[in-house]
Amino acid sequence: MHPSVPVRRRAVAACVLAVLLGLPGLSMAAEPDLAAIERTVTAQHDVSLKRLKDWIALPSIAAEDLNAREGAEYMARLAREAGFQQVEILDTDGKPGVFATLDAGAEKTVGLYFMYDVKQYDPAEWSSPPLESRLVDKPGLGKVLMGRGAVNQKGPQAAFLGALHAIRESGQPLPVNLVLVAEGEEEIGSPHIGQLVHRPEVEEVLRDSVGVFMPYAAQDSDGNVTISLGAKGVIELELVASGEKWGRGPKKDVHSSLKAMVDSPVWHLVKALDTLVSEDGNIITIDGYPKAPPISAEHRVMVAAAAQVRSEAKAKEQLGVEHWIGDLAWRQANERLVSQPTVNIEGLVAGYTGPGGKTVLPGRAVAKMDFRLVPGMKKDDAIAALKAHLEKRGYGDIEVNVSGGYDGTQTSAGAGLIQAQRAVLERRGIKPLLWPRNAGSYPGFVFTDAPLSLPAAHFGLGHGGGAHAPDEYFLIESSNPAVQGYDGAVMSYVEYLYELGK
Repeated sequence: MHPSVPVRRRAVAACVLAVLLGLPGLSMAAEPDLAAIERTVTAQHDVSLKRLKDWIALPSIAAEDLNAREGAEYMARLAREAGFQQVEILDTDGKPGVFATLDAGAEKTVGLYFMYDVKQYDPAEWSSPPLESRLVDKPGLGKVLMGRGAVNQKGPQAAFLGALHAIRESGQPLPVNLVLVAEGEEEIGSPHIGQLVHRPEVEEVLRDSVGVFMPYAAQDSDGNVTISLGAKGVIELELVASGEKWGRGPKKDVHSSLKAMVDSPVWHLVKALDTLVSEDGNIITIDGYPKAPPISAEHRVMVAAAAQVRSEAKAKEQLGVEHWIGDLAWRQANERLVSQPTVNIEGLVAGYTGPGGKTVLPGRAVAKMDFRLVPGMKKDDAIAALKAHLEKRGYGDIEVNVSGGYDGTQTSAGAGLIQAQRAVLERRGIKPLLWPRNAGSYPGFVFTDAPLSLPAAHFGLGHGGGAHAPDEYFLIESSNPAVQGYDGAVMSYVEYLYELGK
């Protein structure tokens, strides 16, 4: 029998008993001994940290087809060690994923979304080897663990697993049942996440949950915490122009002197790219492209409140920019960040890019691109509009190779999943900022859209930085009492689980 069935039966039986005894629901359950759990977290610090280091040492990189099966097997092992009784590796048309359930005999069930794949890396760009997880001092922050996946997302996820170990080892009851869905393709746009989540046995247990959350390092370097209510959707694709497909220009690289009488596939691609956006590159001009819904009054208020707290000067310093688009003011720039879709060129690749010149006319050019979508816009509509636009403008020969993507996701500020976060943070004296949605993306749509229609969010104290970049880090020992280190992050998940179980 599936674990969700006895869990529901026990919950119903407990409620019936409570009614017969005249008790208020399940409030007769003893309060957890959080002090005992915290002592266990401290005692297990080295073991928990080693768990994270060992995980980082095994990079699963979907874009390079590296360690896809090994990454899934390691994730399954971590789940079993953390107490999940049923753990399965599920195959898809792409990379495998992991589905696991932990039956705590609790009244409520909580969904978890993990990713165990990481972005590519070039060790030459790092000050510390990206797979060694060295502890280094970071001025103004404290001691950080540096490695690929440290904050995105193995650090926060390892801290959550540490919370499960600590609850169990301290002899305290786990207050909720857990359902875990973990994938190894998030960094290529989660092309097969639906094949994991929409399997009947996975949907069955998720449908009974209060929602789904992803562990996350939500604190900035000053200790501020943002609760994000969603995320933009994304499309990852390549546009490829070639002499072979075009029927003009060379089918392979030729001498550049021949440009006087031979068409260039590179210029062909550049001219096509120029039709996608306005002259300054900031407004999408694709014919028939889906429109972004206007920002709501509620979300506009959230942005204004956050803009008053966040430092514009620090943001510009961290990003290495001096101006926002159109020289917008700080609040308006943030409104644009959450409310506008984007067309971005990640990279342009053609011909020779080494030292000096090579005087070639390349036969092929590639633009690696990502498109961000505001909730309400549909990925399939955007792709169809792009293809039709290129065809209409005379660029129908350009290949549109979509590697991944999904729609945006949105959750109400009133959802119980969000209110539990606020309760935990406010009990700690933290006044969180509500934020309409992340400008980045994760496949929360698979939970928030029909047929599940569940709330989905991120949660977790702690701090990190450098995601997708060299010297990615996760804070382990904080020099600022307002910012939690690793053990503080672990305890934030303990408190969140007990709050969700109320």
